[in-house]
Parts: sequence; structure tokens; C-alpha cells
Amino acid sequence: MLAPQRRQAILELVRQHGGVRVVELVRAFGVSDITIRRDLELLAERGLLAKVRGGATTIDEPGFAAKSVRQEAEKQAIARRAAALVSPGAAVGLSAGTTTWTLAHHLTTVPGLTVVTNSVRVADVFRHAGRPDQTVVLTGGVRTPSDALVGPMAVASIRRLNVDLLFLGVHGMTVRAGFTTPNLMEADTDRALVEAATRLVVPADHTKWGTVGISTIAELSEADVLVSDAGLSPFARDALAGHVGELLIADPPETATPAPP
Repeated sequence: MLAPQRRQAILELVRQHGGVRVVELVRAFGVSDITIRRDLELLAERGLLAKVRGGATTIDEPGFAAKSVRQEAEKQAIARRAAALVSPGAAVGLSAGTTTWTLAHHLTTVPGLTVVTNSVRVADVFRHAGRPDQTVVLTGGVRTPSDALVGPMAVASIRRLNVDLLFLGVHGMTVRAGFTTPNLMEADTDRALVEAATRLVVPADHTKWGTVGISTIAELSEADVLVSDAGLSPFARDALAGHVGELLIADPPETATPAPP
């Protein structure tokens, strides 16, 4: 395969999966690590992808505003059900994402919370709530298009902390790949959050089922609780129930998409 053909193929893989790893490209194309890195550098210089540590991601990852208007009713139902899992005085982690941002609004009424988050948007929810009995710990890091703070600074700060419960926002979930994200650096930060938590709760609407991002954050079996909505198909419910600790289906909002037959 000629170099231009290989680079076009790399672009197609990035657009299909949201990101790629250098080691995977080396295996796929049978060329050296240096050759792949040079390809990624050239594509990044042309503005066709974003080069990150260990690979590359798409530069058109939807931003927070675009994601926040998707499945709004389902996210509200999930957030209400997930909020009921939080006790007063708990130390709670919330990863970045529009579902966890929605959940944050429901948690502002829980007294005595300590909230650890790598999301400026989530931190702002608690700041505007003006609750002096709630403490917010915001990690440092580099900001992504989805408004997550990621990278070595974020990971280092998280590894010094412990939380009772982590609510992890995800891009997709399947039995084979587990819970995934299209951003490699966000995956590293999310894994640090998972390691810092005693219990893991994943709030994810039905559209996340069957979607696979480039990087796995956690296996399905690592989730103590998965909270989804009524749009989750019977097949998906059976598959997930066999792997996660507990599957909770939020009360269906009037505008929720019905499950397929």
C-alpha cells in the first residue's frame, strides 16, 4: 500500500471509531512505529485529525453543547434514579459528560456532599447552587471538546483521592469492549477515577448500547450499578444484566423512545 493510501485508510479508521492507537495501526498496516507516527503528524498538520499520546483522535468530536440536547428526557429520568443512590455526607465522583452534568443538578439538594470531578461544567452546577455544606474538588488538566479535564495533571490529582461512589459517563458500551470513550486521554483520566472509587455507577441512556469508542475505560463487570432508560432493548437488558452488578431502568419519561420489539 502506498503512503497516501495508508493515510487515507488511517483517516477512515479514526472517523469510524473516534480514535486509533499507534500499536493497532502498526499491526494493521505492517509498517514501523516511526512510519505510523510520521503519518499521524502529517495528517495532524493538515488539520485532519488530532494527535494525542499513543495515537490520534477525530477533531470533530461533538462538543458539550451538541451532546447536551440529545436524549434530554432520558437523561433526566436516569439522573433522578441515580441521585437516589447518594447518601448525605458522601464523597462522590462525577466524570465529565452531559449525563453526569444532568445528574449534578439533582445532587445539589443532598446535604454534606464532597464532589470530585474533572468537569468544569459539573463544578459550576454546584458553585451556582451556593451550598456552603457541599465541597467541590476540581482536578486540573487539559480541556477536551467535551469539556473534560484530562491528562497527567488530572490523573495525578485523582490518584491521591478516594470516593465512596463514582458516576461514570461513557460514550458507548458493549459486552466485548466494555465501557468506552473516543478520547484516549479522557480514558486514562476516567480509569483513575474508577480506581479511586469504592463503588462504580454508570448512568447511560439506551443509545450508548452497541457504540464502541477507541479506548476501554472499564469492563462491564466492574460496574456495581448501571442506570439506563426504558428505551434499552430486551436483548441489551439481558446482555447487560448478565455482566453488571445491578441493572436499574429509570421510570420512562413521556418523551422516551420506546424499546424496539
